[in-house]
Amino acid sequence: MPIATINPATGETLKTFPELTDTEITAKLDLAQQAFVKYRQTVFSERSQWLNQAAAILEQEKAELARLMTLEMGKTYKSAIAEVEKCAVVCRYYAENAPQQLADLPVESDASNSFVCYQPLGIILAVMPWNFPFWQVFRFAAPALMAGNVGILKHASNVPQCALAIEDILSRAGFPLGVFQTLLVGASKVNSIIADERVKAATLTGSEPAGMSLAAAAGKEIKKTVLELGGSDPFIVLASADIDTAVATATTARMLNNGQSCIAAKRFIVEAAIADQFTKLLLEKFQSLKVGDPMSPETDIGPMATPGILQELDAQVQKCLAVGGKILTGGQPITELPGNYYPPTIVIDVPQDSAIAREEFFGPVALVFSVPDIDTAIHLANDTPFGLGASAWTKDTNQQHRLIREIAAGAVFINGMVKSDPRLPFGGIKRSGYGRELSIQGIHEFVNVKTVWVK
Repeated sequence: MPIATINPATGETLKTFPELTDTEITAKLDLAQQAFVKYRQTVFSERSQWLNQAAAILEQEKAELARLMTLEMGKTYKSAIAEVEKCAVVCRYYAENAPQQLADLPVESDASNSFVCYQPLGIILAVMPWNFPFWQVFRFAAPALMAGNVGILKHASNVPQCALAIEDILSRAGFPLGVFQTLLVGASKVNSIIADERVKAATLTGSEPAGMSLAAAAGKEIKKTVLELGGSDPFIVLASADIDTAVATATTARMLNNGQSCIAAKRFIVEAAIADQFTKLLLEKFQSLKVGDPMSPETDIGPMATPGILQELDAQVQKCLAVGGKILTGGQPITELPGNYYPPTIVIDVPQDSAIAREEFFGPVALVFSVPDIDTAIHLANDTPFGLGASAWTKDTNQQHRLIREIAAGAVFINGMVKSDPRLPFGGIKRSGYGRELSIQGIHEFVNVKTVWVK
């Protein structure tokens, strides 16, 4: 696809960018390697100062940066503001905590002195998605740069201005030239970049096919990767739950980022005793949501990021109908608006053992399943190739303990919505990927965990 800003609310191409040539890519890698040699010698206090300054720039310019996100990928302006603010939070978190997280760790052994130290690897490639164009990058960049690595960003081709803005922010914050660079290249260039001996590791957030491709290329070169891929997160509601709170949270959890989030709740698994009540209340919530101009403060749901995403989502809904599913609301693209709009949609009666019931729906579509008990709920929650997050609702502590132990996912949230938090590790299992971002686990992904033994 072209590297271009195409407004998803109108379909208008606003700006296009030339792809870097192989010579230009080589020059940027040269610069990154030269920068690493010097940057790895900087001290934590310097890196913290620069990262705190990046947080200040983000906060000062959040209105302009949020408009840019909305323009390029269609998220509502109010959610874009929140995304910029969250980026500032992760910068400040690592500016404060990285020195302790990367401090030498004494270990008792047969040596006079033995310890573990954490040292940077070098150039880390980040292949990032369009759906959270600032947050996904900063949650990688903040720990990677604090650890002394340098970063190169291959962002999604539909958010080039966001990609360039991030490089500019980090540059103005004081990070030395070459420490963080954006590469405006297509996906076809990723394998050759990974193969470059100066690139030491890579991280990717995106689709399964993209993750498989990157992992295969990195595996060939024996290079470390972290993958955060798709999710078909269950939202389990048992009979003892606070139904009103669960429904309100379910609506927010499904419609996050116009429904285009890996950790959005996607499969609503409800105990039969309350299934009708839950579905009725959820329908009321969905039908009250306003779809339209993402810049408007009244809008709840903006457009899908691209026409292809809209078409794929609609095709999945049609598959649901083909196997016996029923639509309670929504169910087809909104043709009255010029952009890539799909309405909030609820589908019921999809056979639990059907292939479509296990897929990820990347848009404002909720599948609701009625189950007789907690055993069936847990089985259905796990009956998917994915294992990113799960939200479960019950006041029964025994049920809570079972859900925590038995749900196969990287995160389980009890009586709350799945979300990322700099203080907590984030990532999945199964086909949702491997490795962790955020918290101490995230900053340890791209360092040499070195054993030191002295006698």
